[in-house]
Amino acid sequence: MEHIAIDVGGRESQICVRRGDGTIVEERRCATGALKSYLGRRAKGRVILETCAEGFAIADAALGHGHEVRVVPATLVRSLGVGRRGVKTDRLDAQVLSEVSCRIDLPSVHVPSPEARQRKSMCGMREILVGSRTRLVNSVRGWLRTQGKRPRTGAVRTFPRRVRAVYAHEPATVVPNFVERQLVTIEQLTAQIIAAGAEVAELARTDATCRRLMSVPGVGPVTAVRFVAALDQVDRFPNAHAVESYLGLVPGEHSSSDHRRRTTITKAGSPQLRWTLVQAALCARRRRKDDPMVAWSYQVELRRGRHIATIALARKLAGILYALWRDGSTYDPKHHA
Repeated sequence: MEHIAIDVGGRESQICVRRGDGTIVEERRCATGALKSYLGRRAKGRVILETCAEGFAIADAALGHGHEVRVVPATLVRSLGVGRRGVKTDRLDAQVLSEVSCRIDLPSVHVPSPEARQRKSMCGMREILVGSRTRLVNSVRGWLRTQGKRPRTGAVRTFPRRVRAVYAHEPATVVPNFVERQLVTIEQLTAQIIAAGAEVAELARTDATCRRLMSVPGVGPVTAVRFVAALDQVDRFPNAHAVESYLGLVPGEHSSSDHRRRTTITKAGSPQLRWTLVQAALCARRRRKDDPMVAWSYQVELRRGRHIATIALARKLAGILYALWRDGSTYDPKHHA
C-alpha cells in the first residue's frame, strides 16, 4: 500500500508518496485546487494530512476515491519529527509524515460529515453576527456615557430606537452622523440575526433528533443543532461519560507520585458547544426550578456554590442529550430524577 503524505498549503501543496517499505516513489508540488483530481488518478492507498482549513474537504475527496485517510492533529506533528532541529519546509514535512505512516498507524481526528460541517458553519456565522452587534452596541454605550446620557433599559433589538429617543426629548440636539451610522448598522445586523435564528430553528424543527433533544429543559434549537453537529455520529462514543469528557466538561487532574490534585474542567473540545450547554443550564435553572434535574443542581449549589452547580448541570445535560439520541427517546423528568 502506498502512503501519500500531503503538506497542504493555501495555493500549492507538497506531496510525498512512499511504498510500504519506505521507498520514496514520487515527490512533487501540486496546486491545492487540483489535489482532488490527483488523488483520483492514484492507486488506492493511505492519505496523510495535517489538520488545516482545507483538510476535511481533501479528506472527503480521498475517501470518495477509496483511499484510507488519516488527518493528524496539528498538536501531534511536532512530536512525530516535523520541524525538528529548527528546520521546517513543506518538502521535509511531507517526507516525515509519509515515513512515520510507513512505520505506525497514525492517529486521526474524526472527519465530520459535510452535513455536520455545514451545521457548525451555520451556527458559527450566526454567532459572528451576534458578536459584531454586541461590539457596536458597546461602542455606542461608551460614547453615550461620555455625554452623560443613558437610554432606558430594554432588549438589544430596540437599542437604536431607545438611543434616538434620548435625543428626541432634546430638540436642540441631534444624533451625530458617526453615531447614526452605528445605529443603522445595528438595525441591519439585528435583521440578519433574526433571519439566521429562523434558519437554525427551521433546521432543528425538521430534524427528528434535534426535536427529541429540544424536549430537555433549557435546550433550544441552537443547542440541539450544535450538539448534533459536534458529535456527528452518536455511536462514536461508548457512554455518556465519554461525551462529557469529549466536550471538556469533566474535572482535570495534575498528579505526580504521591501528590494528587484535581483541577477545573479540562475545557477540551468545542468551546462554542460548551458555552451553549452552560447557557442551556442557566436557562433551565431560571425557568424550570421544579424539574428534578434542576432541583439536583440547586442541591449541589448549597454544597459547592452556584458556578460549580451550573457547570455540573451542563455536564448532566450533555449526558442526557447523548442518551436521548442513542436511545431515540424524549426527555422524561421522572427517569432523570
